[in-house]
Amino acid sequence: MAKVHQLPPEVISKIAAGEVIERPASVIKELMENSVDAGAERVEVEIKSAGKELISVRDDGCGIGPEDMDNVFQRHSTSKIAKAEDIYMVGSLGFRGEALYSIASVSDVLLQSRTRDNDAGWEIHLRGNKRLKSAPAGVSYGTTLEIRELFFNTPARRKFLKSDITETNEIIDVFMPYALLYPGKEFKLVSNGKPLLDLGKHDSHRQRMATALNLESKNLIETEKVFPQERLNIHLVLGNINLQRKRRDMQFIFVNGRPVSSKDISFHVNQAYRLLMPDGVNPIFSVHLRLPQENIDVNVHPAKREIRIKDERNIFLLLRNCCEHALMNISPARQFGQQISSFHFNGEPPHSPGVNTPHPRVSGEKEDRTAESGKPYRVRSEFPFPSGGRPPSMERQNVFSQEESAMLLRKEEIAAEKNEDLKSTLKSARFIGSLKKKYLLFESTVSLLLIDQHAAQERITYEKLSRQMATGKVEIQNLLTPLTIRLNKKEILAWEILKDKLEKIGFSTTLFDKETVAVHSHPALLAQPEAAVRDILCDEESKIYDTDMLARRACRQSLMTGYDMKAQEAEYLAEELLKCADPFTCPHGRPTVVEITMLSLDKNFFRKP
Repeated sequence: MAKVHQLPPEVISKIAAGEVIERPASVIKELMENSVDAGAERVEVEIKSAGKELISVRDDGCGIGPEDMDNVFQRHSTSKIAKAEDIYMVGSLGFRGEALYSIASVSDVLLQSRTRDNDAGWEIHLRGNKRLKSAPAGVSYGTTLEIRELFFNTPARRKFLKSDITETNEIIDVFMPYALLYPGKEFKLVSNGKPLLDLGKHDSHRQRMATALNLESKNLIETEKVFPQERLNIHLVLGNINLQRKRRDMQFIFVNGRPVSSKDISFHVNQAYRLLMPDGVNPIFSVHLRLPQENIDVNVHPAKREIRIKDERNIFLLLRNCCEHALMNISPARQFGQQISSFHFNGEPPHSPGVNTPHPRVSGEKEDRTAESGKPYRVRSEFPFPSGGRPPSMERQNVFSQEESAMLLRKEEIAAEKNEDLKSTLKSARFIGSLKKKYLLFESTVSLLLIDQHAAQERITYEKLSRQMATGKVEIQNLLTPLTIRLNKKEILAWEILKDKLEKIGFSTTLFDKETVAVHSHPALLAQPEAAVRDILCDEESKIYDTDMLARRACRQSLMTGYDMKAQEAEYLAEELLKCADPFTCPHGRPTVVEITMLSLDKNFFRKP
């Protein structure tokens, strides 16, 4: 009996749909592209339950005539190309004729449309690609598509959709690039009856970017450069040094009017910013490249997000040079309000020692030990390399023999002894200077100790904040004038979910207006409350965080690298670090202290001990 057989049409359609439609955001991407290709001046997107219940896209484009209504839902039916060679000259966003076919395969679809040369419109209703109705309809010019019950006939795919907040964020991520790409068009996004974005027409990409992302336009640089020989146009909207993000969530790349993903382009633009910004922070930018259509291939992936560019090395070099020139010649200096204006512990300057209270292990406090974070980094025969590793957990030890278990327990004892040994060494060490405003140097009788000042401050702040949270006595810094923080739509959604948890860890916040949150108080331990709030809100899955995880994220905004610590401050930092229960790792598992022994130095200089 033959084992190979041809799949039924309904199975083929569902497989094909899965290649194009992954989630509600995929539907919106395809429909928005169709609206733009139709010449729409206004595109309205409405969702309910993050698109799981309803997706509606309405435009005022050229419309679809009654004679084409059935054809648009047939696979590989398109008006964009006629022969294979046309693929390499495609100027429209969509061209394969797969979108509507794929959407109709896994949902309930109502299409209403009217062209400008028809007095009446037409509508067609399909469910699982089976036509239920086709009739005249009294509608205005343009096209409206309503998609309901997405994945109703593929429950496995529907089951793997994420929470409403996550899916809504995905939709915003899809919606935003098209809104930025076409400042002369109007875009509106409504969720559960509430407008998330309502963008009128703008005169420039810079103004559209400022409005859509809730940025100050004065912090955006817009510049354009034409290279006739390469037939290349580079149009840039670059955030200056005053716009910095923890994530690369406000970086947009467009090639020939198409939003794309390009690791190479992203790398070169981000490298240009390293002239102004340190590692660990990310810029905001929008890059628009336009080059001959025959020099790019958009037929790489079904979603058309990835492209290939001919002679890309030269193009990337020109792009990087343009970015560097704009940033170095046009970008203003860092504003004073963005700087770390002071260094303090617990709201007091470091010369005020405060209360020397030993730190007990807080009930319920979590351990945060990663692969080499269970003990300090001690450099001996190799320089500089961490010794040892994390002892297996007690559950893991149960599968070992008694001899192996005894050996592992002994390793834990040795690690604890080394910790105590390093504590004693650091306690008696003398501060001798700093390196690159990043590492503090302490000399002991047997070694050189280096403290990462940022990682150490994170550990100190985290343990103090955790202890205060465990006792319900977080020390608060009340603000006479509220600190206002302008947020983007994704951050506002995260704030609505997290505002109660923020209150528990010391942040009193209210909605100042639809785009701004006001901070009325913050934990006194934190030197940069605005950065702490942004860091907490930047993760789309932040709703699952407990207070301990929120404290870890907040503590990233401790003393930053680049602060020039004085001797008294450095010594006080070391004293506070030694009071911590886990002094030799930061809350995220990085080492706070590295010890370079004299034996290691002697070996590296080929000297006898």
